[in-house]
Amino acid sequence: MFSLSGKVAIVTGGSRGIGRAVAEALAAQGARVVVTYIKGEAEARKVADGILERGGNAEVLGFDVADMKASEAAIADAAKRLGRLDILVANAGIAVDGLLLRVKEEEIDRVFAVNVKGALACARAATKVMMRARTGRVVFLSSVVGEMGNAGQAVYSASKAALLGLTKTLAREYASRGITVNAVTPGFIDTDMTTGLTPELKETMLKAVPLARTGRADEVAAAIAFLCSDEAGYITGQTLRVNGGMYV
Repeated sequence: MFSLSGKVAIVTGGSRGIGRAVAEALAAQGARVVVTYIKGEAEARKVADGILERGGNAEVLGFDVADMKASEAAIADAAKRLGRLDILVANAGIAVDGLLLRVKEEEIDRVFAVNVKGALACARAATKVMMRARTGRVVFLSSVVGEMGNAGQAVYSASKAALLGLTKTLAREYASRGITVNAVTPGFIDTDMTTGLTPELKETMLKAVPLARTGRADEVAAAIAFLCSDEAGYITGQTLRVNGGMYV
């Protein structure tokens, strides 16, 4: 089950964290994975090399998702070169934390440029290819804070909430072309974004998780791999929560 053999997948921001785990999971199921990056070329190549060493198929592609023209050109070229594009996992994202009164305008602009405009740009480019094939899978990486909110994360939570509306709308727009669009909302996951938290803050956050532990990136990746499979063909416009019960 859940074989992705013969499929081509693009994972944005695939050089580390959840993006890396997603790239590895899709490749393990047989997909040819394009790992994208903006600055971390060395890290992206490590991910691709690791997949190749395990017998998978992967390559890297550098572009800024916030640049709509660059995103569309890069994805279109990759799809043409590889002959198809079946899966887009829009994972690339950044966070700027702080009370709204203290966040700078340029920080707000950058978060929305990457998290929202970037997702829109990549989805637009990918669905152009998928529409011709009349099949495809798009998965957006949102966040539990996009659903429940979190003090000190007004900008980040707003950007992630926007992806939920985008998911529902694109699901309706592309259903007739055989394209499914879903979102995944990870909770407190052990990644680079959370390793810098103080022990006190981690303890506070863990108290809000009924399973009483942080999640793993591979657990999020497994949920995404399922949504990208043929078996998930009747699921669209949905938000899959991977949060240990933090928000239900």
